Amino acid sequence: MKSKLISVEQAVSLIKDGDKIAVGGFVGSGHPEALTSALEQRFLAEQHPKDLELYFVAGQGDGKVRGLNHFGNEGMVKKAVGGHWGLAPKLGKLALDNKIEAYNLPQGVISHMFRDIAAGKPGTITHVGLETYVDPRLEGGKVNEITKDEIVEVVNFDDREYLRYKHFDIDVCLIRGTTADEFGNISMEQEVAPLDALSQAMATKKRGGIVICQVMRLARGGGINQLFVQIPGILVDYVVLIDMVKSPEQHMQTFLEQYCPYYSGQVQFPEDSLFRPMPMSIRKIIARRSLFELLPLGECVVNLGIGMPEGIANVAKEENVRDRMTLTVESGPIGGLPASSLSFGASYSPACVIPQPSQFDFYDGGGLDIAFLGAGEIDEEGNVNVSKFGPKFAGCGGFINITQNARRVVFCTTFTAGGIQTESADGRLKIVQEGKAKKFVKKVEQITFSGKYALKKGTEVTYVTERGVFRLTEKGLELIEIAPGIDIQKDILDQMDFKPIIETQPRLMNPRIFMEKSMEVKE
Repeated sequence: MKSKLISVEQAVSLIKDGDKIAVGGFVGSGHPEALTSALEQRFLAEQHPKDLELYFVAGQGDGKVRGLNHFGNEGMVKKAVGGHWGLAPKLGKLALDNKIEAYNLPQGVISHMFRDIAAGKPGTITHVGLETYVDPRLEGGKVNEITKDEIVEVVNFDDREYLRYKHFDIDVCLIRGTTADEFGNISMEQEVAPLDALSQAMATKKRGGIVICQVMRLARGGGINQLFVQIPGILVDYVVLIDMVKSPEQHMQTFLEQYCPYYSGQVQFPEDSLFRPMPMSIRKIIARRSLFELLPLGECVVNLGIGMPEGIANVAKEENVRDRMTLTVESGPIGGLPASSLSFGASYSPACVIPQPSQFDFYDGGGLDIAFLGAGEIDEEGNVNVSKFGPKFAGCGGFINITQNARRVVFCTTFTAGGIQTESADGRLKIVQEGKAKKFVKKVEQITFSGKYALKKGTEVTYVTERGVFRLTEKGLELIEIAPGIDIQKDILDQMDFKPIIETQPRLMNPRIFMEKSMEVKE
């Protein structure tokens, strides 16, 4: 057989001006860094390939120069469609400056689009995105003024509305694995998850494109156990081998760690031995109160968003109720403990890891008992914005899939932003310094979560802050709890741009939340 092994320089030379490129990865996991960095080097040296169209599912980058930031050179890309942009600020700046056409669609939808393209379907039809900024009756997922084409449309089946996301062609697919044999079969034993690699490869072949896979080692033909092969060789045109002695940074397991055996199952993570309780802080207060939303449910399947909600797992461990939570991550892990920062997408010793499209099947079908997410802005209708704030553009990631389909949703956020400081003692909370910006606004800048849609579906929605708790009702946001020591007028109502519903005197938040010692919730 003709060898599929080529150099990284040969690989990027195959990409032509105007090609439509799909790139795999999740933050830094599964991202073919050697290929994307070499592609950038070629463009900077030759000004080719130019006018590329870029398609990606999850956010890929380190917030600086790696990942999809390699595409952030003016003239290199003319159009980009992706689920999360926040970790690729160079690419995002081109979008915000109207230098490229840009779309931000739900991460799970794009994940399913690749699978649906592979199956020859006439589009991806789903309820996900209805009544958010993705809905064509609002913004249609368009990021800037120069983006004109409508790639999302409303359709109707059996008197119910859905969104149809239009498909696209793919000329080149850049993905990553661990091992390739001589036939191009790919295994992923040192990756954190298979992600969308198989769907992306299938979709590319369906559209007549080529698939290039970056790996860290080779095996002889048939040298990989057939049950471990994640991408069959019939889908792989070229293999690029990375020199792990000279260039290990080109094939890191995540953008934070070269290799962690806990992520890929070589070693079981000693969570009990390494556990350290969070110090008392505003973050811990919010995590503690949020835990009370989970306790009545018993054992449940959970998604914890990145940032503020991550502390809930730590608090649950401290309170000896961690066993009630089966934690999941959009990238595919089920069970274990999700990693954070630039290792987000990995999990320490998960029970299993499934492909990302399957994980979003589970999410979209209502598999999550409860989800805890952050919030940037909240308005009087219960809408939440996490995707766009003036010149700052992050995108939605998996937020829309999760919040529109979990049975219960809890938003975890500080009451104000920008320099807020608090003190807690003897079961009471004191605001030492108020934040500079209000988070509870009259109208959010962009609707990433629709309160009206949640009410239609019957989703129970709670908004937890350090000083007050709100519930979403048909009348609007109702204030149901306040922290001991808080002045409802000065500390809550004066810090909001709208007046919440107050049917009865809000009850006090449990004073144990504000004490140093354990809350003893299990007892």
